Amino acid sequence: MVDTAQGAPLPLLELDVLRSFIAIAETGSFSRAAAQVHRTPSAVSMQIKRLEELLGYQLLLRTPKRARVTTEGEALLGFARRMLSLNQEALRQFYHPEITGSVRLGTSDDVGTRILPAVLSSFARSYPGVQVDVVVGRSIDMLEQLARCELDLALVTSGNHATSGRVVYTEQLVWTECAGGQAATRRPVPLSLASAGCVWREAALAALDRANIAYRIAYVSEHCTGQQAAMVADLAIAPFPRGLVSKPLKIVDDAAGLPPLGSYQILLERSIQSGPLVDALQSFVTHSFELL
Repeated sequence: MVDTAQGAPLPLLELDVLRSFIAIAETGSFSRAAAQVHRTPSAVSMQIKRLEELLGYQLLLRTPKRARVTTEGEALLGFARRMLSLNQEALRQFYHPEITGSVRLGTSDDVGTRILPAVLSSFARSYPGVQVDVVVGRSIDMLEQLARCELDLALVTSGNHATSGRVVYTEQLVWTECAGGQAATRRPVPLSLASAGCVWREAALAALDRANIAYRIAYVSEHCTGQQAAMVADLAIAPFPRGLVSKPLKIVDDAAGLPPLGSYQILLERSIQSGPLVDALQSFVTHSFELL
């Protein structure tokens, strides 16, 4: 525990150390975090050791499979993210390189419709000379496009235990239906889903299989609006992010007996391409999600 005796100055937290701590918390791995912050695993381990000694608390539980944050680590994580965010904001106020060109960004449908517009609007004000070409599609397709360098960055969806990319957002999945509808009470349960490969679809089908609840896929659409249309017509229910549920939709009541869906993650992936344009957009997108 830090000595806070009257008159004694408190030590300062180093941003580089906090950046490494955040990377470990998000990836669950010292080696993946080290690659993300461009340090060796041993250097990152020493950073965390000094940080724990400074604060007097264990911040990470090291297990053979995954590093997990402790209760004290969770408390520090919020402060660390805000400190890095404030640091970036301060630098943008004084250092603003005049860059021009275009950058290609891929995004999933739900992010592209409800989160990305505000991000792109803010980015355009900060970098008026940069054109952002946005592609909306399936995560599996965007990962292939990244591998072929047809995209520079992509926001893709993943399950609870992502092993690559940077986690920028985590959200709960919920069963969703039309308010006043009856679809959730029907058996087999009628579902409105995207095609195979969608994280929401996989979570829903796995949960129903584990609960031994019969279902049928009544409607398939790659777009949230299409899935929503089936729910509004009371033809089906669907797994949706909690933040996407609005009237006339509602979360299915617990009385329906449907199993919980857990949460999903949004990852920011990038191609092997680099440069100031890609770096600028990556930093801006990451910072914007931290403020959500």
